[in-house]
Order: sequence, then structure tokens, then C-alpha cells
Amino acid sequence: MNTPILPELRNRLPHLSRAAARVARLVIARPADTSRMAISDLAQAADVSEPTVIRLCRTLGYAGWPDFKVQLAASQISGVPYVHSALTPGDGVPALTGKVFDNAVSALLRVRNGLDPTQVEAAIDRLATARRIEFYGIGNSGIVATDAQYKFFRFDLAVAAYADSHTQSMAASLLGPGDALVAISHSGRSRELLDAVALARDNGCPIIAITASGSPLAGMATILLRADTQEDTELYSPMISRLAHLAIIDVLALGLALQRGDQASRMLAKTKHSLKNKRKP
Repeated sequence: MNTPILPELRNRLPHLSRAAARVARLVIARPADTSRMAISDLAQAADVSEPTVIRLCRTLGYAGWPDFKVQLAASQISGVPYVHSALTPGDGVPALTGKVFDNAVSALLRVRNGLDPTQVEAAIDRLATARRIEFYGIGNSGIVATDAQYKFFRFDLAVAAYADSHTQSMAASLLGPGDALVAISHSGRSRELLDAVALARDNGCPIIAITASGSPLAGMATILLRADTQEDTELYSPMISRLAHLAIIDVLALGLALQRGDQASRMLAKTKHSLKNKRKP
């Protein structure tokens, strides 16, 4: 959905039902406030039912209120273009550079606004108490999984990252309720990853999914960290989604460090000291 939200609402206003029009007018009049509302609060403020809000969102081309709210919030950020600017063959280096960076910044802000703080907190708590943590990703998501392993093992945790589907299945079969599996996927539809996640879930292992909302992987998650990004993955490897996934991993790692306090600081200092002689003065 690339059409600017508020102009689209104004254009459709004469054609909406009476109830839907009340929601639309409220959003147009108070976009910043409504972008922070729960669906129940918005419905109450507009004096309509929650299904009315959902139907309006879907009429506009969004999956539901959460998707609409995230994009509405992103559209309020001054100076950051939310609409995706596609690259064209005639783009010079300045245009190429601007579009790549603008699209990345826009996507990161969208993902930030779409993260549920309660789910992030639940993920950090689960990781802090897990006997073993495993990160799974296929292809480009496997790179993110490796980065996560690098960040988390420095806290003196039992951590592993697997990008091979056969290894994922074998490792997943050994996970249990006391462990944590972090599954990373842009589309959330990789059959090999879903098979491994199903094995771990059947064993009672909690699943932390970093993926698109509404995907099969999101449906299997115990804790969902939604990362909805817009990019053409038919021609190019996912780049923007990878940046978003890496940022979420950083949030989890830093959240765990804050929770562990001095213990985390001591572990990080110890690992840094081990590299002291490997750098030139």
C-alpha cells in the first residue's frame, strides 16, 4: 500500500458507510493520537464497533488495524519518506544513494513502530532464563542468525546458530521447554525453516519469531517480533529486512545486557580483553 494514508482517506470519505466515515474523520483530525491507540480505544472514540475499524483498514488495502496503525505512525515522521522509492535504470549515483538510505531509514522506523513492547520484553525474559538458545535462518537470514550467535555467546550463554536445514532439523529435535529457538525469516514461508520450528515446538520449546506478521512462521510463534518491510525480493536478496532483523537482534542483546547488569559487563570485558593482543597499537 503506497498511497499516502490521509489523502486516501479524504478521497474515500464520501463513499464510506456512516460508521466507517466516523473512524476516517477521527483519523484525519487526530492522526498522531490515533496511531497510538489500541483498536478498542479507537472504536470507542469513534462510537463504532471494532469490526467496523477492521473493515475500514481492509477496504484501504491493509491487513488490519495493526498494519494500518504502523503505516499511519510512519507517515507522521517529518522528513522521512514512507512511500517506497523504487530504483530505476536511469538513476545516477546521487539518486541511488538517496533511495537506498531513505528506504532503509523508512523501513527501520516502520519496524520500530510495529514492535510490541510486551513481546520484546517477553523475548528478553525468555532468552535470559533459557538453558540453551538457538538461532535459525535460511539464506540471508542465516547471516543474521550468525550475527546473533556472535552477540549472545559473549554473555557466557549456551548459544548456537544454524543456517543448514538438515542441521536445523536435527538440532531442533533436541530442544525442549527450557530452551529458546529464535527463528528469523523475511517471508516466514521457508518450508525447511518451518519444519525445524515445528519439531522444536512439538517438544515444547518456546519459539521467538522475527518475521512478517500474518506469515506461517508468525502463526507458529510463542513470541512474535513483527518485522514488516516492503521490498522486491523477486530480483534482489532481502536487504532492508536484513537491516531490520539485525536491529531487532541488537534490541534483544542490549535488553539482555541491561537485565544482567554487572554480570554482563564482566563477560563483555573478558571477551574484549582476549582480543587485546590481536590489534596493532
